[in-house]
Amino acid sequence: MNIQRLSIRRTLFCLFLAWLFIFPVRAQETLERKIAQMVMVGFSPYSNFRDTLHYDIEHRNLGGVLLFAGNLENPQQIVEMNAALQDMADTPLLIATDQEGGSVARLDENNGFSRTPTAYHLGTVVDSEDSTRRYAGMMADWLSSTGINTNLAPVADVNVNPSSPAIGYFERSFSSDPDKVTDHVSWFASESAERGVMTALKHFPGHGSAEQDSHLGFTDITETWSGAELVPYRELISDGYSGMVMAGHLYNAKIDSVYPASLSEKTISGLLRDSLGFRGVVITDAMSMRAISNNYSFDQAVVLAVKAGADILLYPGNQYHDVSLVSEVIRVVREHVDLGIITEEQITESYDRIMALKAQIPVSVAAREPLVPELSGLHAYPNPFNRSTCIRFRVVSDISDEAEIRIYDISGRFVQRFTVDVRGAGEHTVSWNGTDKNGRALPSGTYIYIAELNNTLSSGKVSLLK
Repeated sequence: MNIQRLSIRRTLFCLFLAWLFIFPVRAQETLERKIAQMVMVGFSPYSNFRDTLHYDIEHRNLGGVLLFAGNLENPQQIVEMNAALQDMADTPLLIATDQEGGSVARLDENNGFSRTPTAYHLGTVVDSEDSTRRYAGMMADWLSSTGINTNLAPVADVNVNPSSPAIGYFERSFSSDPDKVTDHVSWFASESAERGVMTALKHFPGHGSAEQDSHLGFTDITETWSGAELVPYRELISDGYSGMVMAGHLYNAKIDSVYPASLSEKTISGLLRDSLGFRGVVITDAMSMRAISNNYSFDQAVVLAVKAGADILLYPGNQYHDVSLVSEVIRVVREHVDLGIITEEQITESYDRIMALKAQIPVSVAAREPLVPELSGLHAYPNPFNRSTCIRFRVVSDISDEAEIRIYDISGRFVQRFTVDVRGAGEHTVSWNGTDKNGRALPSGTYIYIAELNNTLSSGKVSLLK
């Protein structure tokens, strides 16, 4: 990979964006390439069908990629994967994941990071600005350092129903008090923005009172929802929130008697944009959820979401009937523009909002290089080993800090930790005798070791043979 070419490309793109917003001249993108910016897809690391994610990025101008736990093996693999994806793109990608904390956290102890508290614990049990900011900042550092520039969080839902199957049950809401939700969501978003990580408030207009889960089917909040669930959105938008808002697949007959929020022009263009004054990017919840897929065809859902005012359509996969899902979205939207059902002006408005959002992402986050500047030469010798191995690394910068070596088994379970006092450049060694943190001998197998210094990470594998 040519990192210098990647850096130059990103710099030129940012200069182009600056020129675009200074002079009232439209970028000469084709309609199809603008539509592709309105799509974010996940991908299976095991899929090998004929129309690939790489082709969507390189030739269709795909706007965003969604990462799940199956895509995320360890810090170095994540860095390298994201840099490779960005290197394919003419327009920098939004690379996103769900990192709320608690049970909805794609970076955790299973892939080289650590367990994090739930929103409920932070907002209701602890209820401390310092604590929420600390954990939000820590997670944003993880995302930023691995090239993930978009977090589909925080949850702005009010905990109206603690037993709500998608929200309250999993402690995903900060509080039952909308003002406290506003505070904690604001702190979370602020710490993320400070590190160049975009956020998405979810799930508009409020999922916290729902008695159903939109993953599983039609979700009607007409009788349980109240205007208090709009408080976090109203306050944050009023304060200048510049991230995204995620529209939920939530049906509320008092707002729109026909369509759920994600497909509702009355909800997105009317309530969110006209009434609350939101001018940023609206992203849908996953379009494959059964609240949508059980009630609308693929084509119907795409057309309704775009007409409603959604800027980005979110899909957990990139395959549709054995071809590129991205190409199918482009086809459907293009056809309905030609029919006059969707206007080209609306596509351009969404495209412009997406470009303005991407302009907020620092080049260093949008195009993270797969090299760790403070560390080099991380390796274990002997490898494989029987009694003990030495994990060596070289510090190339003249810094004073504490390095940490963490060891995990192949399933991601933490087994051992070492700290190293670093004083300037030079080589350091840690000896590991194949035991866990309690001194118990570990079985034969492959283990992952991760070195962290100054918020940067490197990793390797070592085999224990007995």
